Amino acid sequence: MIYEKYVKENNFFEKKEKIPNYDLIKCIIKTREDLVSANQNFEFAEGELIDYYLYQIKAVQSKYNYLLKKAKQTGLIVSRIDEIKIKNLDEAI
Repeated sequence: MIYEKYVKENNFFEKKEKIPNYDLIKCIIKTREDLVSANQNFEFAEGELIDYYLYQIKAVQSKYNYLLKKAKQTGLIVSRIDEIKIKNLDEAI
């Protein structure tokens, strides 16, 4: 059982190395999901939570813009195919 887990993790890291800028792509995907979530939460917010979700949206949007700027600087184009590959790699573990 331990050996199987080792082989599975080893295969993951080999596949990860084949995808350039894996960590940056993964962070962009996660941040985009966080932004969608924050916007959905804002839609249903009431009272004082409205300010909280506005702040959260602004913070996550700033992070997302920064990551996209970093991606452009490295010449990275995040396509839907890369996103699917990365999600599939993560599910393999």
